[in-house]
Amino acid sequence: MRLIDEAGKQAGVVQLEEALRMAKERNLDLIQVTEKVEPPVCKMMEYGKYLYSLEKKERRSRVQKGGGIKGIRITFNISPHDLETRAKQAEKFLKEGDRIRLEMILRGREKQFGELAREKVNQFLEILTKFIPTKVEGEIRREPRGFSIIIAKS
Repeated sequence: MRLIDEAGKQAGVVQLEEALRMAKERNLDLIQVTEKVEPPVCKMMEYGKYLYSLEKKERRSRVQKGGGIKGIRITFNISPHDLETRAKQAEKFLKEGDRIRLEMILRGREKQFGELAREKVNQFLEILTKFIPTKVEGEIRREPRGFSIIIAKS
């Protein structure tokens, strides 16, 4: 097997018994890093540190994947500045690789003004496309409490 010592330097190709003896002398564990190559690669290190580095790598990859759906809510009487602020937040989510579910919440008598609410949603989309190119997945859906739409990065 190909052996890597605790400093990360290659110790060369050695027999299993020799590698185990060297690891035992240094009070380290012998860990098989990969078996896909010939000869297999093993490393001398503490097993706890190895598990920790694997967990850290997995956490980092989970963060980088993104791909979830983030929600942004706007109301009927939202000011233009607040609309722009929400668009900047949406831009940040899109750059991270997430999709956005934009919800327009309507309360009470606001539910009568569906066309004005659609215009607000379209106004939000216009502001957002100034910051980042987007595509809308599906049409604006009418829901019991208002409207919703899914937005993705194009």
